[in-house]
Amino acid sequence: MTNIHNLTRTTDDVVIVGGGLAGLFCALKLAPRPVTLISAAPLGQGASSAWAQGGIAAAVAEGDSPESHAADTVAVGGGLVDEAVALGIAREAGLRIHDLLAYGVPFDRDLEGKLAVGREAAHSARRIVHVRGDGAGAAIIAALSEAVRRTPSIRVIEGLAAEALLTEDGAVTGLQLREVANAAARPTFLASRAIVLATGGIGHLYAATTNPVEAGGSGLAIAARAGAVIADPEFVQFHPTAIMVGRDPAPLATEALRGEGATLINGNGERFMLARHPLAELAPRDIVARGVFAEVAAGHGAFLDARQALGARFAEKFPTVHASCIAAGIDPSTQAIPIAPAAHYHMGGIAVDARGRSSIDGLWAGGEVSSTGAHGANRLASNSLLEAVVYATRIADDIAGCAIPSPARLSDGLVTPPGGTADAAAVKRLRAIMSSRVGVARDGEGLAEAVRHLGALEREATSGALRNMATAALLVAAAAWARRESRGAHFRSDHPVEVASRAQRTMTTLAAAREVAENLTEHSRPRAAQPMIA
Repeated sequence: MTNIHNLTRTTDDVVIVGGGLAGLFCALKLAPRPVTLISAAPLGQGASSAWAQGGIAAAVAEGDSPESHAADTVAVGGGLVDEAVALGIAREAGLRIHDLLAYGVPFDRDLEGKLAVGREAAHSARRIVHVRGDGAGAAIIAALSEAVRRTPSIRVIEGLAAEALLTEDGAVTGLQLREVANAAARPTFLASRAIVLATGGIGHLYAATTNPVEAGGSGLAIAARAGAVIADPEFVQFHPTAIMVGRDPAPLATEALRGEGATLINGNGERFMLARHPLAELAPRDIVARGVFAEVAAGHGAFLDARQALGARFAEKFPTVHASCIAAGIDPSTQAIPIAPAAHYHMGGIAVDARGRSSIDGLWAGGEVSSTGAHGANRLASNSLLEAVVYATRIADDIAGCAIPSPARLSDGLVTPPGGTADAAAVKRLRAIMSSRVGVARDGEGLAEAVRHLGALEREATSGALRNMATAALLVAAAAWARRESRGAHFRSDHPVEVASRAQRTMTTLAAAREVAENLTEHSRPRAAQPMIA
């Protein structure tokens, strides 16, 4: 373990930013090549993947196939899934599951010793591998963290956050880093010509989220400011069954509960999803999230009811959810669980190719910070962990075949505002705007308001942390404003149907998002009165 203050300024190592599934797995796959892994939180903490309850989708059961898995992925993706990418990931699933087993992940098995598989929404077969029902994410991260600590070629540095990506002539040269526990400290500069961003998603840009505080879009922001192409930022998945007990982040009630027969009811005890989709509670997540949102917005309330489906078996089958409920004074075996949609997963991110390469030379991205084309406009349940390990492996293989030049020593030139703690009131306002204007249901007027506010905040932010949040949020809001249709997780009440001509992925840049903000701001300024013409 390397102390922050002993960090060398120049390294020939591959630098991986992020201690979640993609970062850990990539570091292990690169061994014995030297790797420096930088994690803002202590290893194994602060990663959304550690909180994943559902598991990993993989066609490992008899009668299932990668082709069927890929077809299900395409079917829910709103016409935007790259079919070749989806099929490639599905075909690599079995190999990556065996890798995880080799690293010590204790996946559940049936009485015959085979991998036990469950079903989740919009899957046509039982193909989700779990750990103790709802503990897959935590178990995977624990096993991989231990494996990383045992690997001598991996140098782990905890407590530093990437504040800026440094580039020259379209290629990465290093990172500007700052201590998480001391935002006023001088930044640290680390030179490297091979950087992998695995910093996670953007969920904490929203007031209601299932993601940890570290999921504030920092990786997306620093890549965008360096000029990287950003793909599909408007597509944010809202998990329909976050447990509403006043906690931030909100605890999650896994989709697997509905796979086991739990139902969704309103305050009157009515199953409201029956009238919304033939699959009812097992409909695609975007449809279920809008159904729950509508009940809550109408004042009816929404609840997950597992009393008949599980009853006394709840604690044994889903111990993580059970513990969250009990801590909040709810006994899910005898009471319905209050729920609401919450920001959960970002289908958008840094645009990468089949090898995980971004548009910037020497920069790779994996996990939720990237956008591979696998998810389209709406992610299929439990595909995210699979995508993370598949692309972590591909990135490691690609780097292994690259001749990477040694880096030059960097200057101490700041590329972000001076350090300091992000203004709490500004962060709260940003998160409130994202939830109310760029949330489950959107419209042009609300999106324009969000873009104007976020554009101003991005220009005027006085701390690097706040600026990164504003940058990531602006990318999402500007792309959502520009997509005047509803598709997958992106629903606009003023454009409620899909437009066939818009069945293409968004490819954008921060410069384009800033231009949208400037145009909307100019349009909203008061103009001189014009003479009225009769």
